[in-house]
Amino acid sequence: KYAPVFPERFGSLGDARTFMDEFIDRYNHEHHHQRLGLHTPADVHYGLAAAKVDERADVLAEARAAHPERFGSGKVPKALDLPETAWINKPEESVVDQQAA
Repeated sequence: KYAPVFPERFGSLGDARTFMDEFIDRYNHEHHHQRLGLHTPADVHYGLAAAKVDERADVLAEARAAHPERFGSGKVPKALDLPETAWINKPEESVVDQQAA
Protein backbone atom coordinates (compact mmCIF):
# COMPACT_ATOMS: atom_id res chain seq x y z
CA LYS A 1 0.00 0.00 0.00
CA TYR A 2 1.02 3.55 -0.55
CA ALA A 3 1.28 5.43 2.70
CA PRO A 4 3.12 8.45 3.99
CA VAL A 5 6.35 7.92 5.85
CA PHE A 6 5.85 8.59 9.52
CA PRO A 7 8.79 10.40 11.07
CA GLU A 8 10.44 8.83 14.07
CA ARG A 9 10.05 12.13 15.89
CA PHE A 10 8.43 15.46 15.15
CA GLY A 11 10.29 18.71 15.59
CA SER A 12 7.46 20.24 17.57
CA LEU A 13 3.84 19.80 18.55
CA GLY A 14 2.93 22.06 15.63
CA ASP A 15 4.81 19.78 13.22
CA ALA A 16 2.95 16.76 14.58
CA ARG A 17 -0.41 18.50 14.23
CA THR A 18 0.36 19.60 10.68
CA PHE A 19 1.42 16.08 9.73
CA MET A 20 -1.71 14.52 11.23
CA ASP A 21 -4.03 17.12 9.66
CA GLU A 22 -2.57 16.32 6.24
CA PHE A 23 -2.63 12.57 6.88
CA ILE A 24 -6.28 12.53 7.98
CA ASP A 25 -7.36 14.77 5.10
CA ARG A 26 -5.65 12.49 2.56
CA TYR A 27 -7.01 9.34 4.22
CA ASN A 28 -10.60 10.60 4.18
CA HIS A 29 -10.71 12.58 0.92
CA GLU A 30 -8.07 11.20 -1.47
CA HIS A 31 -7.27 7.57 -0.62
CA HIS A 32 -9.62 5.09 -2.30
CA HIS A 33 -10.28 2.21 0.07
CA GLN A 34 -10.60 -1.34 -1.27
CA ARG A 35 -13.16 -2.30 1.40
CA LEU A 36 -15.29 0.70 0.43
CA GLY A 37 -15.54 -0.30 -3.23
CA LEU A 38 -12.59 1.99 -4.06
CA HIS A 39 -14.40 5.03 -2.69
CA THR A 40 -13.10 7.53 -0.19
CA PRO A 41 -14.58 7.56 3.32
CA ALA A 42 -15.80 11.11 2.68
CA ASP A 43 -17.69 10.04 -0.47
CA VAL A 44 -19.39 7.26 1.46
CA HIS A 45 -20.15 9.44 4.50
CA TYR A 46 -21.62 12.29 2.45
CA GLY A 47 -23.65 10.04 0.14
CA LEU A 48 -21.63 10.71 -3.01
CA ALA A 49 -20.48 7.14 -3.63
CA ALA A 50 -23.63 5.87 -5.38
CA ALA A 51 -23.38 8.56 -8.06
CA LYS A 52 -19.70 7.74 -8.54
CA VAL A 53 -20.57 4.05 -9.09
CA ASP A 54 -22.83 5.15 -11.97
CA GLU A 55 -20.12 7.46 -13.37
CA ARG A 56 -17.54 4.65 -13.22
CA ALA A 57 -19.91 2.26 -14.99
CA ASP A 58 -20.42 4.82 -17.78
CA VAL A 59 -16.66 5.33 -18.17
CA LEU A 60 -16.05 1.56 -18.32
CA ALA A 61 -18.81 1.11 -20.92
CA GLU A 62 -17.39 3.92 -23.07
CA ALA A 63 -13.87 2.51 -22.80
CA ARG A 64 -15.07 -0.97 -23.76
CA ALA A 65 -17.02 0.41 -26.73
CA ALA A 66 -14.00 2.38 -27.93
CA HIS A 67 -11.44 -0.43 -27.40
CA PRO A 68 -13.16 -3.82 -27.05
CA GLU A 69 -9.86 -5.61 -27.71
CA ARG A 70 -8.56 -4.40 -24.35
CA PHE A 71 -11.36 -6.07 -22.41
CA GLY A 72 -11.41 -9.58 -23.87
CA SER A 73 -14.56 -11.47 -24.75
CA GLY A 74 -15.66 -12.22 -21.18
CA LYS A 75 -18.05 -10.31 -19.02
CA VAL A 76 -18.59 -6.60 -19.37
CA PRO A 77 -16.38 -4.76 -16.86
CA LYS A 78 -18.27 -3.58 -13.80
CA ALA A 79 -17.50 -0.87 -11.29
CA LEU A 80 -17.22 -2.15 -7.73
CA ASP A 81 -20.42 -1.88 -5.72
CA LEU A 82 -20.57 0.03 -2.49
CA PRO A 83 -20.62 -2.40 0.45
CA GLU A 84 -23.65 -2.35 2.75
CA THR A 85 -21.44 -2.11 5.83
CA ALA A 86 -17.78 -1.45 6.51
CA TRP A 87 -15.96 -1.79 9.79
CA ILE A 88 -12.67 -0.70 11.22
CA ASN A 89 -13.08 -3.11 14.13
CA LYS A 90 -16.13 -5.29 13.57
CA PRO A 91 -17.91 -6.02 16.85
CA GLU A 92 -18.59 -9.59 17.82
CA GLU A 93 -21.73 -11.01 16.21
CA SER A 94 -23.54 -11.25 19.54
CA VAL A 95 -23.03 -7.50 20.15
CA VAL A 96 -24.32 -6.63 16.67
CA ASP A 97 -27.35 -8.92 17.09
CA GLN A 98 -28.21 -7.39 20.48
CA GLN A 99 -28.04 -3.85 19.12
CA ALA A 100 -30.30 -4.75 16.18
CA ALA A 101 -32.96 -6.19 18.51
